[in-house]
Amino acid sequence: MSTNHLNQRSSEITGGDYRAPNRAMLRAVGFKDADFQKAIVGIASAWSNLTPCNMHIDQLARKADEGVRAGNGVPLTFGTITVSDGISMGTQGMKYSLVSREVIADSIEVVSCAQRFDGLVAIGGCDKNMPGALMAIARMNIPSVFVYGGTIKPGKFEGKDIDIVSIFEAVGSYSAGKITKEQFKGVECNACPGAGSCGGMYTANTMASAIEAMGMSLPFSSSADAESDQKRQDTHQAGKAVIELIKNKILPRDILTKKAFENAITVVMALGGSTNAVLHLMAIANEARVKLVLDDFNRISKRVPHLANLKPSGKYVMSDLNKVGGIPGVMKMLLDAKLIHGDAMTVTGKTVAENLRDVKPVSDHDIVRPLSNPLYPTGPLVVIRGNLAPEGAVAKIGGLKIFKHRGPARVYNSEEETLKAILSKKIKPNDVIVVRYEGPKGGPGMREMLAVTSAIIGAGLGDSVALITDGRFSGGTHGFVVGHVAPEAAVRGPLAALQNGDMIEIDAKKLSIRVELSDKEIKARLKKLKPYFPKIRTGVLAKYSRLVSSAALGAVTTHDL
Repeated sequence: MSTNHLNQRSSEITGGDYRAPNRAMLRAVGFKDADFQKAIVGIASAWSNLTPCNMHIDQLARKADEGVRAGNGVPLTFGTITVSDGISMGTQGMKYSLVSREVIADSIEVVSCAQRFDGLVAIGGCDKNMPGALMAIARMNIPSVFVYGGTIKPGKFEGKDIDIVSIFEAVGSYSAGKITKEQFKGVECNACPGAGSCGGMYTANTMASAIEAMGMSLPFSSSADAESDQKRQDTHQAGKAVIELIKNKILPRDILTKKAFENAITVVMALGGSTNAVLHLMAIANEARVKLVLDDFNRISKRVPHLANLKPSGKYVMSDLNKVGGIPGVMKMLLDAKLIHGDAMTVTGKTVAENLRDVKPVSDHDIVRPLSNPLYPTGPLVVIRGNLAPEGAVAKIGGLKIFKHRGPARVYNSEEETLKAILSKKIKPNDVIVVRYEGPKGGPGMREMLAVTSAIIGAGLGDSVALITDGRFSGGTHGFVVGHVAPEAAVRGPLAALQNGDMIEIDAKKLSIRVELSDKEIKARLKKLKPYFPKIRTGVLAKYSRLVSSAALGAVTTHDL
């Protein structure tokens, strides 16, 4: 076995006479004698032409390959999966979205550990690629860099910037007779102009930003356009950077500390990021063996203002932010205000403060407000509790005009039932829409509710109704919505006890969610319920339903293994 520390791990399959058969296989894919003494770096490519988020990642993987070779390593590229949330949204296919996060993590672990890679570059585009890759990286703890595939450029229609959420909301607008059929088709045909992930501060851009803030991506990696020289150069540099991490023996868990997660949460709050960040950061922390709890999000939310005027609740998209300083420009503002930890290590081999030393704060105060004049004085993501969510639920208050809502429950046992009720005009102002049995176990798969929430907005009910669910929301969701309600209905959480007409009160400022029923009545109703059986009892969804934890723990499948 080689004593060269750069290929210490891969020498298990390349070193010594007994490994001649192994080397023979590698020679077939291009290895030469000298390569067996070099670090072998896996490049996990989430390329697929089934979604614009990932359709260009094969090109980026080649840039990472070049970067590894430039650093005197040997790259081996392999594929992992992706599913498109935007395409499967509102259908049974969406049940597989969160499941794909686990499959991505497991597949990267399987290949990287089977082939004994010395390091890893993971490249992802669509929503679950980012947390899935980071979960694997934290789990394996080998030198690694994550590369985000980049954001899509805005579409144009009738002189306005549009994106994927525009067409989801147009469904409700067209159903309500607010736009013509020609306008409806025009939005559809222009919403996605090319490669890249959804352009606002939706889940993909939120998680890319969080990963950069945690130090697991190179500076400026998360804000660059997918179709840009900047993104291609970033990916090339990532290939070189992983070799330096191997040389310096810097491991992911040296970077993924509690301080790193606090930096990520801080940046997500300042940007007005997706509620999914709570679920995914909890899951990554579980793999990194960092004790992160829901109360950490509220603690940070109280001291970090919402600064970025980004969609879905704001005006601009990630491309706009990139032009005025990107995530480093935002982090510099937060560092100057002593809101992030400057001493946290990153994949550059330098600390956050060292990376930001020559970076200028964002100067465009329309895109990112100064701390002296924030959009809102606290962070937009909050964890709320009460007799409907004893373990917690997640709400996004960014852009809300009203922070308290009291109204009668309109209870539905699936997303499909709910969407049909909205489009058939059965929902009235002041209602509280309840969508249950859509949690991690109950769905199974904890579907996002973008079709539902967009239909509410499109129908003009965004400021007059509230929605609660044990499912999730897309990063494109806005309005008075509460998700991740735990425990979920499928495990006899209080949500399962609700009946039409029950009065529900949500107070986002007091962080409370409650139904006006006594504990005795809730228990009595739950006792009368028939035993719950999963809707799907075979295949990966059944397996997931058996293994998955509460949303309050990140909906992970490795919590008790």
